[in-house]
Order: sequence, then structure tokens, then C-alpha cells
Amino acid sequence: MTEEINKCIEVLENGGLILYPTDTVWGIGCDATNEEAVQKVFRLKQREDSKALICLVANDAMLEKHIEKVPDLAYDLMDLSTKPTTIIYDNPRGIAKNLIAADNTLAVRVASDKFCSYLIGKFKKPIVSTSANISGNNTPNSFQNIDQAILKGVDYVVNLHREKQNSSASSIIRLSNDNTVKVIRE
Repeated sequence: MTEEINKCIEVLENGGLILYPTDTVWGIGCDATNEEAVQKVFRLKQREDSKALICLVANDAMLEKHIEKVPDLAYDLMDLSTKPTTIIYDNPRGIAKNLIAADNTLAVRVASDKFCSYLIGKFKKPIVSTSANISGNNTPNSFQNIDQAILKGVDYVVNLHREKQNSSASSIIRLSNDNTVKVIRE
């Protein structure tokens, strides 16, 4: 796993794209602080850059570094969730501008997968995580179902967990600073 993490970090530091197994589905990732890298993800997915992407962090400390104020309720939601949960927060900071939604929000998930946690922790920056599909196509539930255009469009494909099957996307919850909660995707 260390060799895979080091290869990913080299690609990420150079503004490249990785295809990697997350705590949910296979994802396309890049340095979430690099606008050019984020733009490459939008181009590869053939997705409008007005559609926000998810960002993964390694731990609560990294979350707090990139969100102006993490509501206390967020920690309860993460602790009580039975599956990986992405939370949309107000007022992100230190993130590529084209990753931030028009309403000044950012979707963030604290990675629960060992590989992702180690990778992001060693990289020391958040990583974009978006499903490995062309926008509008179904999310692949296994590595074998990933479109050739995606496989060819990234700079590095992680050689771990390729047999992982039947993964599902995370829950998405919008949590405003006034503690208003809205379920976007269960």
C-alpha cells in the first residue's frame, strides 16, 4: 500500500488525476487546492463546472482547517451514520475556487477507508472524490465497469481493491451554520 500511496502523491503534487478506490465507489481524484487539476476532472467527466464535486479529508483536524466553522451537529451526524456520509458545509477555505459551489458551500467527507485516510494524511491536503464515470452515465459499481475513457484519461490508476464489488455512493447531507439539516441523497 505504501508504494501505491507514494505513486499517487507524486501524481497529485504534479497536478495530475488519479483513479482510486474510496470508502464508497471508485473515484477520480486530484489535489483539491489546485484549480487546474480540478478543471481537468470537470473535462474528463464532461461535466459543467457549476456542478460541485466532493472533497475527501483525512480527519476532523483537516476538515476544520478547510471549513470556517464546523457545526457541532456535523460530528454527531458522522458518528451516527451507518454508511459513509458527505456533508455540505458553508464557507470553505483554502480550496480551489472552482471546487466551491456558487452558494459558497463545499461537500466534504472524512474518509473512513484505510487507503484513503493514509493517502490524504500523507498528502496533507484534501483530495477531490467524484465517481469514475462520464457525467450522466451510471456510476460504476466495480472497477471492471469503469469506462475506458476514464481509465485512459487519468494519470495513474491505483492497483488495489480492484475486485471490490457493489459499492454505493455516500449519503449527502446539507448542514447550514444555523443547524438546518437537509438530506440530499440517502
